[in-house]
Amino acid sequence: MSNYLSSLTIICLLAFSSCEAQSTHQKKDTAPVGGNCETCELMFEGIPDKIGSSDTSAGWYENAQKLIVAGRVFQADGKTPAANILIYYWHTDAKGLYSNKSGSHSKTLQHGYLRGWVKSDSNGNYMIHTLRPAPYPKEDIPAHIHLLIKEPTIANPYYVDDLVFDEDPLLIKHLKKYPAEERGGNGILRVLLNGKVLVAEHDIILGLNIPNHPATKDLPKESGLSIGQDQPSFIPYHAYGPDKGSRACPVCKYGRYHGIIFFAGNRPDWPAIKHWLQFLELSAEQYKDSLKAYFVYGDERNYNAADRQQLLESLGKELKLQRTALTYVPSMNDQETEMYLNKVDPNAENTIIIYKHRRIVGKFVNLSPTENHFKNIKTVIETSKGKYFGLKGLPHE
Repeated sequence: MSNYLSSLTIICLLAFSSCEAQSTHQKKDTAPVGGNCETCELMFEGIPDKIGSSDTSAGWYENAQKLIVAGRVFQADGKTPAANILIYYWHTDAKGLYSNKSGSHSKTLQHGYLRGWVKSDSNGNYMIHTLRPAPYPKEDIPAHIHLLIKEPTIANPYYVDDLVFDEDPLLIKHLKKYPAEERGGNGILRVLLNGKVLVAEHDIILGLNIPNHPATKDLPKESGLSIGQDQPSFIPYHAYGPDKGSRACPVCKYGRYHGIIFFAGNRPDWPAIKHWLQFLELSAEQYKDSLKAYFVYGDERNYNAADRQQLLESLGKELKLQRTALTYVPSMNDQETEMYLNKVDPNAENTIIIYKHRRIVGKFVNLSPTENHFKNIKTVIETSKGKYFGLKGLPHE
């Protein structure tokens, strides 16, 4: 389950018996992967003998808003597809209730009849056809879909972030009070309408923010957020480029596009940076309005806003940039610009983040400007461009 349950245990238990809280307050040497999961055992009740990478719930056939959720499961690196990962889902009906029907499994009544399983295929793909759930009646919890994960090499299942909907009027207020844990990746769905069917992408990164997970507990700290997390909003100073003179937030203004953000901190290699900026400009020109490119300079040593403004203006004119935004912040840990939310190591030579629909789909650290590295970045953009919408039942972008 997710933070929505853990944060609202009392409310959920009083209002809906299906909502049970998660507790992770165990000693690390005794706690299971992901912490305690009080109803995880229900994942295996009524489980079919054969499970495919696609599943259709009973809700798909009802007179309600149809919803398709499709995505891929990746290993902890966020790049390697993970096969044979069991995903169990359940959610409320169109009235916001965990209702049951004749023939419902007697032990899983608290999960309702809208439940099912998928298992990722050899490329990590999965797809769920169901109805869009409604929020709990007379509550301020956003509508959501619960997910449990069972990996073949881990003894117990664990919960990842609930799937919620970005346009849900209850979402923003709820997230301010109960920030997402981003377990397995951020669960906010960006939904598109294909005819009468809502479609959304959601990738799952195994181990991401999962306590005691063996694949991630010994990973070294690295500059920038992880693949699968949301690219946070921040407000740099735009010195040169499309939004010159403003403090436009890259993801707030252009969050539904692809974006590349090149962060340079205390170790700027200007000859290399010029090559990177030329690459960003060519990429932005190639993809035009579907890709936004940003350079963010945050050397904290001897910071002076006027000097930084002049430096970036001169750089932009020298390289004749038109589509690439040259921006700056006082430091990579600056609070006022909210740059600190990016968790960029100021001593990294560079940190390159690629996002789509705000979700981070690629990350590179200390990368030199070579043709091979340019190609690797282009590959991330291409493979994340409508990667699930080409599947049967989903629209093309």
